[in-house]
Amino acid sequence: MKFKSKKMEKKLTVEKNEQSNSSTKDEQLADEQVSDKLNGDEKEAAAEKPSVETEIQRLEAENKELKDKFLRKVAEFENYKRRIENEQINFFKYANENLIKDLLTILDDFERSLNFTNGETNQNNVLEGIKLIRDKFQKILLNYGLRHIEALNKPFDFHLHEALLQVPKEGVPPHTVIEEVEKGYMLKDKVIRHTKVIVSSDEEQIDESKNDSSENRNEKEKE
Repeated sequence: MKFKSKKMEKKLTVEKNEQSNSSTKDEQLADEQVSDKLNGDEKEAAAEKPSVETEIQRLEAENKELKDKFLRKVAEFENYKRRIENEQINFFKYANENLIKDLLTILDDFERSLNFTNGETNQNNVLEGIKLIRDKFQKILLNYGLRHIEALNKPFDFHLHEALLQVPKEGVPPHTVIEEVEKGYMLKDKVIRHTKVIVSSDEEQIDESKNDSSENRNEKEKE
């Protein structure tokens, strides 16, 4: 019996030692797992840190780009707004342009009728009436912004005049308007019809014209 009892005690002692060793191993394993987890969390946090900084930089760059686009759109809208305002101003400013152009033909007829009388207007009541109508008509057009372009004896200006012919004329500087064939008009600050004019030519052309005339006379005398 004593032998069995000792054997049992020895067996229990071995089992205790095994349990103790097993418990120690479990604790070591648990400690290793905890340590590994902590190290993993630290590594993950370290890996996330530059990722967050990169995301912040990306968002800042995107924000700057959107801000630049917004400012450009604002500038474009302001330019569009000014352009539309100018177009509207010009539309209302010259709204009567086509009407005025059509009425100019009537004014031309008045001018031709009065010029055709050769100064006899004061002796003819009918023509005097036409003159009064013409003057009243001119006044109405003037109120709408129409004005005659002065051209006679002025230097030729292609912005205002349309040259129909160049002729030599002594004592007159070259490229000077010497005759108005058809009057020109401006509506406010816009030319709606150029003045049709005859312009003086250069002195060389005058000399050539004289020579041609002299030659023609000599030929006639010989004949």
